Amino acid sequence: MHIYKQYRHSRNIIMEISFNNKTVLVTGASRGIGKATATMFAASGARVIVHYRNNKTEAEKTLASLAPGDHFLLCGDLSNHGELKKITETVWEKAGRIDILVNNAAMHINTPLAETTFDQWFDVWNKTINVNLSGTAHLSFLISKKMIEAGGGKIINVSSSGAFRGEPVAMAYGASKAGLNSFGQSMAKALAPYHVFVYTVAPGFVETEMSSPLLNGPSGDEIRSQSPFGRVAKPVEVARVIMLLASEGTEFMTGCIVDINGASYLRT
Repeated sequence: MHIYKQYRHSRNIIMEISFNNKTVLVTGASRGIGKATATMFAASGARVIVHYRNNKTEAEKTLASLAPGDHFLLCGDLSNHGELKKITETVWEKAGRIDILVNNAAMHINTPLAETTFDQWFDVWNKTINVNLSGTAHLSFLISKKMIEAGGGKIINVSSSGAFRGEPVAMAYGASKAGLNSFGQSMAKALAPYHVFVYTVAPGFVETEMSSPLLNGPSGDEIRSQSPFGRVAKPVEVARVIMLLASEGTEFMTGCIVDINGASYLRT
């Protein structure tokens, strides 16, 4: 018992998560996982940049709810070449640095194969890949260049268990997230020598506006029963894992993909 107390109180094993003097950019922060992540970072002392594309009203609500700090809104379309460059330039003009990038912004559109025309398929596929995968990759490229100049940083990508189990009615979404997993691992290898570390979290179903039609529909009970908890994740549960990966001391986890699905989908 004496040894236990000694180690329990040792400064070497106490883990304190603080983001004082850190600047964090969270994409898609107007609601859901992005909002929960922005909220937790601000509460832990970080300066948060709340990114949004269209939903300014909700983004303003997110900003207003944050713990006091020099936070600000940032609007931009991740599928637009010019706006991606503008996002990066604006961050450096207003903040002068970025320590952590959370790539959360994504779109999910159902396209049941038997009921979808080729024109619809083509449009949804391109939009989804452009935002979820290409946009994230391009923004990560631009931000990582700045991180290299500054001596380091962290990038956390928000993927999905759909990358592993398949998305039969949203194939573009599943493919975009599978590509994001590979991209994150490639970036982790490329950027580690520059002290920029890259992580991916892969949530299952989460209580967000995006998933509410399914969770509140006929398949809701079946989805919840997939986990032994009998429920889906809460946004804050995903945000906590993002915070952990963004904290000091997790550098050797770079390249990881962390499942957050309440044992609803297990892989080896």
